[in-house]
Amino acid sequence: MSNSKEAPRPSLDSTEREALRHSIGATILSPGRLRDGLDDDPMAYLQLIQSADIAHQECACLLQDAVHQARRLNHSWQSIGEVLGVSRQAAQQRFKPLPESNDLDENKCRHITGATAFNEMETLRIEGKAGFHLVGFGPLYLKVQESDQQWEHKRIIAFANSQIAGHGLLSKGWIYVGSWMFFQYYKRVKN
Repeated sequence: MSNSKEAPRPSLDSTEREALRHSIGATILSPGRLRDGLDDDPMAYLQLIQSADIAHQECACLLQDAVHQARRLNHSWQSIGEVLGVSRQAAQQRFKPLPESNDLDENKCRHITGATAFNEMETLRIEGKAGFHLVGFGPLYLKVQESDQQWEHKRIIAFANSQIAGHGLLSKGWIYVGSWMFFQYYKRVKN
């Protein structure tokens, strides 16, 4: 665990920054023949815009998740702001978790304890079939809310290209619930 008074690590040096920029650029240009098409296909630039936009959205999600994980590890808003080059208040305003939805009815919620990476998806399958959907989670627990519909739940690993899969889930009606460690959780009403 980190001490909230601990100073942030030094920022990336210019060589590390350049390597990161190169990696991101290579990843954006890698789908299909996009790189080759930029020389002779004007439509390739529209594909480049789309790829860069997806990369931007995924990086924003990664940053949000990284900040939330840093907070869970007791890093202060001051330390996070220093790393980002902004004030403590600016970091907190930008990244503080959104309050739970106004339609959350605590009277219809319950906590399920003993949830692990090995049993939580089976638990959510059973709960979803019974009309409960995931509204919160943490170490060894799931928080579900009763509804009048059946639900299905999905968990993906949120490493690099897996986040792009999450982006595709949203377009298929999945609702992002949140992230924990390297997992992302989604839910949708079962058809």
